[in-house]
Amino acid sequence: MNRIDFITATLSARKRIALVAHDHCKARLLEWAQRQKDRLARHELVATGTTGLLLGEHLNLPVECMISGPLGGDQQIGARIAERRIDMLVFFWDPFEPQPHDPDVKALLRVAAVWNIPLAANESSADYLLSSPLLDQAHPLQVPDYDNYLLARQTKKDP
Repeated sequence: MNRIDFITATLSARKRIALVAHDHCKARLLEWAQRQKDRLARHELVATGTTGLLLGEHLNLPVECMISGPLGGDQQIGARIAERRIDMLVFFWDPFEPQPHDPDVKALLRVAAVWNIPLAANESSADYLLSSPLLDQAHPLQVPDYDNYLLARQTKKDP
């Protein structure tokens, strides 16, 4: 496998924030989001199905809803991360309950790490992310240089 090089990209001041919560964590995410409503309102919100509907109702903010996580919503969020259409992930996951879609959850966490986006896995880390001075600023981050990766692979195939 080819080594992946990295390039510097820029996260804009207005972030695209994905919000995901397992069933037993939805109430905590809603309480947290209500406390953080003013900060969240300055950004674009995307969420998996039920979580997104609940957030939209409770916050009275626009939330773009994917389908439910177990039906592919986690994968939809992951695809957007890989396409650089999600800038942050807040995922209140339940470490005590086995999830039938656990491979999707692991894939989502992995793709967030690969694309170097800020990731909060619980209320404390989400508070830290949203209180960061970087939240409302454009700032650089390192991301995989996918174009160079493709070029290197193509060069290996050409005689």
